[in-house]
Amino acid sequence: MHGEQINTFNTKKMKSSLILLFMICGGVIATPPEDPIRCSSKNTDCTITNTYGVFPDRSICHAGEVMYPNTEEELISAVASASKNKRKVKAATRFSHSIPKLVCPDGENGLLISTKNLNKILKIDKEARTMTVQSGVSLREIISKGAEAGLALPYTPYWWGLTIGGLMGTGAHGSTLWGKGSAVHEYVVELRIVTPAGPEDGYAKVRNLDESHQQHLNAARVSLGVLGVISQVTLKLEPLFKRSLTYLTKDDSDLGDELVTFGRKHEFADVTWYPSQQKAVYRIDDRVSINKSGNGLYDFFPFRPTLSAALTVVRATEELQEATRDANGKCVGAKLITATLSGIGYGLSNNDDKGIFLGYPIVGFSNRMQASGTCLDSLNDGLITACPWDSRIKGEFFHQTAFSIPLSAVKNFIEDVQKLVELEPKSLCGLETANGILMRYVTASSAYLGKSEDAVDFDITYYRSKDPLAPRLFQDILEEIEQIGLFKYGGLPHWGKNRNLAFLGAIKKYHNADKFLKVKEEYDPQGLFSSLWTDQMLGLQEGVTILKDGCAMEGMCICSQDSHCAPKKGYFCRPGRIYKEARVCTRDVKKTKEADDVKDEL
Repeated sequence: MHGEQINTFNTKKMKSSLILLFMICGGVIATPPEDPIRCSSKNTDCTITNTYGVFPDRSICHAGEVMYPNTEEELISAVASASKNKRKVKAATRFSHSIPKLVCPDGENGLLISTKNLNKILKIDKEARTMTVQSGVSLREIISKGAEAGLALPYTPYWWGLTIGGLMGTGAHGSTLWGKGSAVHEYVVELRIVTPAGPEDGYAKVRNLDESHQQHLNAARVSLGVLGVISQVTLKLEPLFKRSLTYLTKDDSDLGDELVTFGRKHEFADVTWYPSQQKAVYRIDDRVSINKSGNGLYDFFPFRPTLSAALTVVRATEELQEATRDANGKCVGAKLITATLSGIGYGLSNNDDKGIFLGYPIVGFSNRMQASGTCLDSLNDGLITACPWDSRIKGEFFHQTAFSIPLSAVKNFIEDVQKLVELEPKSLCGLETANGILMRYVTASSAYLGKSEDAVDFDITYYRSKDPLAPRLFQDILEEIEQIGLFKYGGLPHWGKNRNLAFLGAIKKYHNADKFLKVKEEYDPQGLFSSLWTDQMLGLQEGVTILKDGCAMEGMCICSQDSHCAPKKGYFCRPGRIYKEARVCTRDVKKTKEADDVKDEL
């Protein structure tokens, strides 16, 4: 007991120090993330990773060369070169935020085409309320330049460090059940995409798609990057408006019922759930009159520049808690973090840019409320500060499981998670230190690889060890929740997040997958923009999961035998607690001790 008290005290002390450091560094300039592409000889002999510095399988992705086109003409030339030489090719973005290996060309001689320099706003038509941009333009630029013209893209992801081409590739979204829905691709009315072609077309073709080319546009709106490289996108905007936002905290006893109806009541609604604390935070967020006073700003605290020293402290705390199985420490830390974020309004401020939270409601223009990410702001400070997940420092390192469950099944899923928490009350404190489970609303999409019906997207972030074979505290509970969402309730995995197992049979859940594959075959019959991984995601090849010793520890497989877990560390493959079809890595101290006793006797 004395050791447990010491661990809890240390956790409190370190977490309190972290919170203080967060508050000190709010508003400072951060070191921008490095380019995800590195080459040993100018633009040849390259590797590419994601912004987190590692793919789900921890493999190194190689490419023979990278090109940085500045214009559509240069982009056409790059695609033609790859097409003529039958060279594997992938588009890459400035920050590379997708967790799966979507950017990896096969082999070591592939070509990367970076959209880093395709970053220009080409046209804003105020009368038609449209904006045309190159595919490397960031969401931040779209929001800010639109606002300068009195226009708004109403629904967006909350993180503005995405490019329009990148977020279309994975179907990135905000939260709403209103209008056309929360996915940005629903507001794309025209795009230009460069695809491979034969010699008669100069080995590359520019395809201009608008709503008169509905089938092709529906394929290109969410494409996983396997159709070609998007050159330009035209978005349909609307007049700039104001929003009023209030966060309301309630217990989660009726969350299952509330979640189903809440999204119909408020246009920009979402809910953040802290299951171990048995509470949920409801985002009451609606349009208000443009004349309503208020110039609020949402600079979400976890997206601000953070002192690297603070990030090192929090990571060291997590590692200590995992090594000592300090569930109490995680729960104390979770309560401190969630209480602090609530107390400072999560980064909301009432007026101007003073950064002071005085209470709800927060009223402000949509462009100042819908997305943030100030840790991307430049000036290098030698990594004194950074984005929390910057792989160059000892900062956040996590798994991210994200899936959407139809509204009709949401209540049952919530109740299943609550049953697991009843069995293990401290089991989800770890994900609460990452601000809980974010639940956003998404609508049925016309995109072939978009959502098939109105749903709630569950975004779950949790600890990942630097050691791929290391067990995690309450690993079995998290794995069971993952399998309940994906398989019991048929959840659709987010294309740009997740561990490998999430994509098992995923393509069969998309009723229009065959239509997408037909367009893919037409645009790229040689599969130059495809890779082994994208073929596996799309069900064209086997091997989404890999069966080997320890494969279930990081979601590379669902365990079917003990060796897929970590039997020498006391983790064995077992059925789920409430979803018996699940197979999870469960800690069995008794069995480990029995095995050790046998060894001692021998």
